Amino acid sequence: MIAILVDADACPVKDEVYAVATRYGVAVAVVSNAPIAVPKGAGAQLVVVGREPDAADDWIAAEARPGDVVVTADVPLAARCLAAGARVLRPDGRVFDDAMIGDALATRQLLSELRDQGAVSGGPRPLADKDRARFATRLDQFVRQGVREGPR
Repeated sequence: MIAILVDADACPVKDEVYAVATRYGVAVAVVSNAPIAVPKGAGAQLVVVGREPDAADDWIAAEARPGDVVVTADVPLAARCLAAGARVLRPDGRVFDDAMIGDALATRQLLSELRDQGAVSGGPRPLADKDRARFATRLDQFVRQGVREGPR
């Protein structure tokens, strides 16, 4: 059976994950560096990892299996999970896939260098209602497909 793995510390769509997981009876691992509230009865398990910078990413990458769905905005983590055969979905509903992950990693590196030089500042834009709707729709599709097909 597939699972949903959530990079939870800054994830704004956990409620949408719980709704889809409950609908399909799929387990959810909510991975965080500190305790956070997880609803009972949603099939969600809170996994609190150490406070090291990549502890949550390392746990998720080690646990991701073919067919699982990983929810993260972290590009390097997405690359690791894709290599493990998981499906990877950003909180805004956009998909990380093998065809674009190389470009995403290169863009991330470029933006990091520009931020270090002070040429770029700010973070991601706020999540809009249409982003949440796209996320919920795509997550439902991924989970339905994973349940139907099993591991890919």
